Amino acid sequence: MTVMTATRLEIRPLSSALGAEIFGVDLGAPLDDATIAALRAALLEHVVIFFRDQELTPPKLLALAERFGEAAEYPFVKGLPDCPLVLPVIKEPQERMNFGGVWHSDTAYLERPAMASLLYALETPSAGGDTMFANMYQAYETLSEGMRRLLDGLRAVNVAGKAVALKTRQGMHARGGTATDVEAVSAIHPAVRTHPETGRKALYVNRAHSLRFEGLSEAESAPILDYLFDHQIQPEFTCRFRWRPGSLAFWDNRASQHYPLNDYHGHRRVMHRVTLVGDRPR
Repeated sequence: MTVMTATRLEIRPLSSALGAEIFGVDLGAPLDDATIAALRAALLEHVVIFFRDQELTPPKLLALAERFGEAAEYPFVKGLPDCPLVLPVIKEPQERMNFGGVWHSDTAYLERPAMASLLYALETPSAGGDTMFANMYQAYETLSEGMRRLLDGLRAVNVAGKAVALKTRQGMHARGGTATDVEAVSAIHPAVRTHPETGRKALYVNRAHSLRFEGLSEAESAPILDYLFDHQIQPEFTCRFRWRPGSLAFWDNRASQHYPLNDYHGHRRVMHRVTLVGDRPR
């Protein structure tokens, strides 16, 4: 049995903001500790990393994810029957809404939101269905000194039931999940979090889940949040990834947001996702 080693890796940045494609590794094969360390280092440096031409069954995808952390069950949709920690993300040709089709950071409404997510493509449209990613380090660092000082003292109320996010889960909700009361799922996190591994500060509010600031009403919070939601997805903070079967994206939810584009009506798209448990943002 061949064990993949880090010496074979080739890393090609995808944009100046974030993202890198990595070549020279078979993610379905056993990986030595040095390769796992090199991939983690690439993730921390580039925030999201991409791989092509991989063959990952659900057990292999889960085993890969668990080399980097603890896999988490998604609360609102059931995983695969034979591999419950792997979530099928499917859009059928007749469906108009795509799952998660709004800028967001995964599960920001949990007390311990996702550390990272891995998304693997099985079936993709011939065109469309790309995913955008944005760098939340840059989003924070490019704010004015006054705005950074203001946000450093604020905490945001993040909810699972915000209307803009709810409508993107409508088709998937039919499959059920462990959380029955979406409205009751919420968490309060710093508007600016310090990454536990890099020590860098990142903006940690998002359009899908951040409802208001703690101690302020929705109306009072809206002008600041609306400004931040627009600021954090400026083109110069982003990269765009075009999927094809066998592609894998692995992103750090602590320093990024993502947005799956909904531009492939009439076509089927099938993905498998594993999410890793994170820490409590600080």
